[in-house]
Formats: sequence, C-alpha cells, structure tokens
Amino acid sequence: MSLLQMTDISKSFHGVKVLDAVNFSVNRGEVHALLGENGAGKSTLMNILAGVYTRDSGQVVFGGEPLENTTVRSSENAGIAFVHQELNLFNDLRVYENIYLRKELVRGFGVLNKAGMIKRTAQLLDEIGLDISPTAFVSELDTSKKQLLEIAKALFANARLLILDEPTTSLNNTEIEMLFGIIRRLRDAGTSFIFISHKLQEVFQIADRYTVLRNGQLVETGLIKDVTVTQVAKLMVGTQFSETGVYQPRQLGDVILKMDHLSGPGFHDVSLAVRQGEIVGFTGLKGAGVSEMMRAVFGVNPITGGSLHLFGEKITRHSVHKAMQSRLSMIAANRKENSIIPDFSLLENFYISEHRLSGKKPVISKGKELRRYKTHQDALSIRAKTPFDLITSLSGGNQQKVILARWLNTQADILLLDNPTQGIDVGSKAEIYRLIQDLAAQGKTILVNTLEIQEIQKVADRCVVFFHGSIHSILDRDEITEERVMLSATNAISKREVPA
Repeated sequence: MSLLQMTDISKSFHGVKVLDAVNFSVNRGEVHALLGENGAGKSTLMNILAGVYTRDSGQVVFGGEPLENTTVRSSENAGIAFVHQELNLFNDLRVYENIYLRKELVRGFGVLNKAGMIKRTAQLLDEIGLDISPTAFVSELDTSKKQLLEIAKALFANARLLILDEPTTSLNNTEIEMLFGIIRRLRDAGTSFIFISHKLQEVFQIADRYTVLRNGQLVETGLIKDVTVTQVAKLMVGTQFSETGVYQPRQLGDVILKMDHLSGPGFHDVSLAVRQGEIVGFTGLKGAGVSEMMRAVFGVNPITGGSLHLFGEKITRHSVHKAMQSRLSMIAANRKENSIIPDFSLLENFYISEHRLSGKKPVISKGKELRRYKTHQDALSIRAKTPFDLITSLSGGNQQKVILARWLNTQADILLLDNPTQGIDVGSKAEIYRLIQDLAAQGKTILVNTLEIQEIQKVADRCVVFFHGSIHSILDRDEITEERVMLSATNAISKREVPA
C-alpha cells in the first residue's frame, strides 16, 4: 500500500527547470532507493517533500492526505523526517537535549524533567543498539555516532517516513551493518525509508525498490531484484555525452612526482608515480579523499605516513612554501573562499604568490609585474578591461585564469587543479580544457580532480578513482568510461590497480 505519492512534480530556479513532471512513490514498510548523479534532482525533490522548497506544480499525498503549502514543521508533524548528510545536531547540547529539543518533558511550573528525558533517551538508544550515553555532549561523539544519533532523533519523533541522505558516508563497515540492521527491523515493523546513496553495492543490500532521476527527469523505477548494479549505473549515467574532446597525445618524460603509501587526514596508502607532461584525472564520490590528498601534497595538510618525492628528492618537513620552492602549485576548490582575494585587483591577485616566494625582495616593481601580467594575459586569453580592476569584476572563468596565471608566474612545473571548472560556464570550461592540454604539451605535469567524468575524458592520460580515502582503480585512457568510473567510485566492482 502506498504511503507517499508525488505526482508530476516540477520546479525551476531562476528560469532553469531542475525537476520536470517527476513521479515518485514509496510504499508502507519499504526501503526505496532514490538514485542519480550529482545534479540529477534528488535533493530538490526531497526538499520539496520536506517543506524546504515549494513546488511549482504537481501533487503530494502522504498517508492518504494531500500536503498543501508544506513547511518544514508541517512535514515533520505529518511524520516525515529528513536526515541530512550535513548533520543538524547541536554540539554544545547533551544527547538527550538534542533528542528532546522542542519536545521537552516538564513538571509543574514549567520545570524540566531531566531525569525522565535521560531515562527515555537511554531506552530509545538501547532499543536500536546505540552505545551512547544520554548525558554525553554531542561534541564528544565521533562523526559516525552523530550520524546514528540523527536517525535515533528522527525515530523519536515517530516518523513514518525517513529520508536518509548518504547515511553511510562517515560509517565503517561494522557501523553500516548496525545501521542496516536498524533499518530492516523498522521496515519490517512498517516504517518506510527513502535511501539516497551513490554506493550501489549498499543500495543492493538494503533497498526493495529504486527510482533513477537524470537531468531532473524520471528515468526508471522498479524492483531492485529485477536489475543488476551495471544496469542501474547505466541508467544513472545515460548514454548521451559529448565524445568530442580536446585531448592530444604527447611524449611523456621521466617520473617527477611519486607518492609511496602516502597517508594523511582524509586519505591513506596512496601510491602513484606521475611523469613529466602527464595529465592525470582524479575522481570519486564527494568526500572520497582526493582533495585531502592534493592539500597534503601541496603542504597544506600534514603527511602522516609514507613518502613524497618531487623531482627525485624526498620531501621532508613539508609546507606550502616548501611545495612552492619545489615548483608545485595548486588551484584549490571553491575559488571564492580559497583562491581569489576579492579586495585586490587583477594585478595584485596575479603577483602575490610570486612575491611571497621571493619574499626577500621588499619592493614590488609595478612595471615589471605589469609586463609579466600582460604576457600571461595574452597566453591565457584573460578577458579584462584593465589590470587594476577588482578581480570580482571578472566572470568565474576569467577569475580562474588569473589564478592559473598566478601560479605559472611562480615557474611551477606541477599543477594541482582541484575542481578547476567549478561554477564556470560551458564556454570557459572549453578554454580551461584547452589550456590544460597546451600546458601539458609545454612539459607541465597536471593533476586534475573533478566529479565530472566527461572532463577527465576530454583531457586526461589516466584516471585515478578514489573510494573511501584510497585508490580503488587506475584506468588507462581507453578504459575511462562513465560506467566504469561509477562502478569503481561506488566500489561496485573489485578493486584493481594498473601499475603506475
């Protein structure tokens, strides 16, 4: 029997349609997997159900009753709980206080019944097998315990439908089995779940039905037992993507960057050798550890194990300044927060890294820096009126080119690019791809991290796929397909490494 029925749901943001007449239903006592790549529309659909967004059109019926003018509070009151990937707990409150927030037990004269709340919280945690003290501060819990506590909080609210958004991201195998045991017991007792995950093996372990969205449209829905992991991966990825690219083969030089069992915060046991002039694409699910690995190579994060060699030299006492002296550079993810200095001009954003590297020179020669800037502006086709304009006056693509010019100005030979086309338009993306190819042809070595497989297909010689902080597979260029990468990134196929 159907618990939830969403019919012809459409939603647009700023004239861009992100959901187009989507139908979605959940039965009583089932786990329904909602699947799709990043940007497929999953989060928007669930935020409409949870009352975060209003739908443009369509109908939502829950428990036989239509949901109109839905708000977060009315959705919760109806029995819908959204357990977000980004946890919504208060670290400065105790466990029982988080559980009872806005539902506090009181005695006469409005006095809080702390003993009663602690006792009932202990019973709830015991019922679902969580070894957490009701009086512990949430700040004392590790991330996995916080994730399970979020689910306990939703159950306490007597939710009939729980939306679990990537619930296993921070859990180890034992904790995942515990979570799945809890889900199965509750499902058998009549609770329903919407399970959102990129980890297809887990989907096939826990889900009864599936629905796949792609580009804001319903692709297919059905029983998990009637499909294979590979078939679902194909539905998620689709068969239509641009085969035209800018890739140009080139002669590669000697190994100039080598990681041997390298470990650090967020990644572990990474071994890879990269040659001069090579372009290596890195990918994986969000949070797989690639960004953390790049930050460690660039000296931002500490190296806690293994070794790093640059140009044949073992790097010790690593730091950002040491990396820059070793001719490394990095364009960090989230350009606005980590790269541009918004109150500086283009020229100042351009020369700041080179000046830091040669910091013993106290005087900046504006004429010299202008000449250098002009050279890089022409080479990278930076479209700007004057070098003295604020960098925020440029488009995202041109801002990214200025940051790239900043690092080329330091004579860097190894470029670490973390999501370099994030937030820029299609035309600028094509220019970035061309620049990557041109720089590699000049002998630069480039490591590119991106969630977009098509970008790797357009530029890379090899593709390194991360899963849970380490290398799952290293694919040669002719092996880089969206299906193969998706299966590796979700650990749906056995681990395989191609010799570096």
